[in-house]
Amino acid sequence: MWDFGSAARHHQLYSPWLGNNRSRAGISTQRGAMLPEAGRAEDVARKIRLELEERGLLNEPLGVDVIELPVLFALQAEGIKVVDGQQLMQQARVLKTQDEITLLATACMMVDAAYDELYRALRPGIRENECVGLVNKVLYDLGSEHVEGVNAISGERCSPHPHVYTDRALRPGDPAYFDILHSYNGYRTCYYRTFVIGSASQAQVDAYKYCREILDRAINAIKPGVTTADVVKLWPKAEDFGFPNEEAAFALQYGHGVGLSIWEKPIFSRLVSLDHPEVIEEGMVFALETFWPARDGWSAARIEEQLIVTKDGCEVITRFPAEQLLVAGVRYYTVTGPLSTTRETQSNLNVQANGHHPQSVTAPGVGTGVDNGNRQ
Repeated sequence: MWDFGSAARHHQLYSPWLGNNRSRAGISTQRGAMLPEAGRAEDVARKIRLELEERGLLNEPLGVDVIELPVLFALQAEGIKVVDGQQLMQQARVLKTQDEITLLATACMMVDAAYDELYRALRPGIRENECVGLVNKVLYDLGSEHVEGVNAISGERCSPHPHVYTDRALRPGDPAYFDILHSYNGYRTCYYRTFVIGSASQAQVDAYKYCREILDRAINAIKPGVTTADVVKLWPKAEDFGFPNEEAAFALQYGHGVGLSIWEKPIFSRLVSLDHPEVIEEGMVFALETFWPARDGWSAARIEEQLIVTKDGCEVITRFPAEQLLVAGVRYYTVTGPLSTTRETQSNLNVQANGHHPQSVTAPGVGTGVDNGNRQ
């Protein structure tokens, strides 16, 4: 293992389980920042060649997962046959140990807490970027080592899904969905939740119900022996929700392994799984996520759960409530009681929907503020 010089020395002192001389100083190209003339790629290749020679493996293929192109070319110039090791590494990570499952569940627990704080903070006027900052603080305070990303999508930005946040301010009646991706001791999360601010329209409620329904169809089907094709057949086709094909709708009805990477095997998608199914096994950990646009043409629902495949089914490890659409923000009260949490964003539409027509309301008597002595 090669690392920054001082870091390598630190590992030698405080990580004895790595073994003698297993942590060494070594610098590559720093993603191309160093001039090619500095020869860093060639230095890396020479170091690897020496290790292979020492073990009698120089003439064997070298599997590589991820590599910088200058280092790849330098290895080839040293006469080393480089082959794709990515699939081998992915396969090695498919089934999780109990320790890995504990770390994944702990990472999800931290996102549970982030959603709790976010739910309390959501209100008209808060911006998407503020929500991202709040989530980052909660996660780092709890011990996250890296917040890989926070999707924050609200209002008219909900459909189609842009997968990025902005500085848009939330308004009453807005839907807002979030995806929180972070790492704890190397193990990731991918975890969506949807909220509405103050109230939801019936179109939003219906979209959420269907989004939850198609997600639960998939969750309820999970058990060892089932294939990814069996699961994706339960989801709508791309054409059913406004997309021309499965590539255009990719990752909206979706599933993916989660572990040391945010995307691991198995993959659940109508784009690939129908023709190339993978068998679900006990010990897999993956996320299933669904999306559904509302009939209003601009809002949508998005939900995602991470789960562990058990002997006879699965266990969901993302615990922030999501069985029904959650309303965030203060509860408003009228003279007749609490304002309904299912309502249109335009107040006049709610008045008409309740059978009251403003033009038919008789003006009440108006007091003059003058006592004319006629009171009995």
